[in-house]
Amino acid sequence: MATEAQSQPKITLYWLDQSRAQRIVWLLEELNLPYNVQLFHRDASAFAPPALTKIHPLGKAPILSIAPPSPEDAAPIILAESGLITQYLCDHFAPARNPSLVPPRWKPGMEGQVGGETESHLRFAHLLHYAEGSFMPYLLLALLMGRLGGPDMPFFIRPISSAIASKINAAFVFPNAKRHLEFLDQLLRTSPEGGEYLCGKELTAADIMMSFPLLMARGRWKGLGKWEGGSPEAAFPRVFEYVKRLEETEGYKRSVKKIKELEGKEKAKM
Repeated sequence: MATEAQSQPKITLYWLDQSRAQRIVWLLEELNLPYNVQLFHRDASAFAPPALTKIHPLGKAPILSIAPPSPEDAAPIILAESGLITQYLCDHFAPARNPSLVPPRWKPGMEGQVGGETESHLRFAHLLHYAEGSFMPYLLLALLMGRLGGPDMPFFIRPISSAIASKINAAFVFPNAKRHLEFLDQLLRTSPEGGEYLCGKELTAADIMMSFPLLMARGRWKGLGKWEGGSPEAAFPRVFEYVKRLEETEGYKRSVKKIKELEGKEKAKM
């Protein structure tokens, strides 16, 4: 008879510092799955190391390798993109290990019907795509604009590039950042059953997906424009109270602790 360890797939997460990979650690912790982590660190130019391209051609993180428990020689499945990894893990493991990570899909008696989905599940499905498809681009733009006005630019070009960045931030990035925080504030105000999370009363994988861009936004968007109260947190306290609530969950804390311990062991070996 196979032991529980033998009946589980072999999961390896390829993790990169300052990347979306941290939320996959959190998801794996919430699912209580056994997994290994291989650590990678950015080079001096802040790019991912070339070694990641040996795992996936794009060389980005997170990447998840998942080998079926049988047959033993089965080739592992290599998954890239946080949304796909999250969906795959939830489809296969959430029902048995943490059902609340995915809201119930159907209203009673409306299974399989168009319009039969619960509000919580529609929010969940939307947010899995929204985190990367709509929200993240404005964070990346803010990062790029910051570099245009930063010390990486030659000093004789910096005044011009900084002025261009300021105009783009004011005319384009800031209004869109504000619009997205207004949208998330609305989702929290109208959370199903008066819940404290985006899809209702329970933490879901959609909240985990949203954690990385919101943690980035807390610092990255601060100097974009004239926020009411002087900062995104002051302008949208409900949103950033929600972010603090995410950071206080036990699964999030375990994910941070796990990486710190692994990095400590890696430094000890060096």
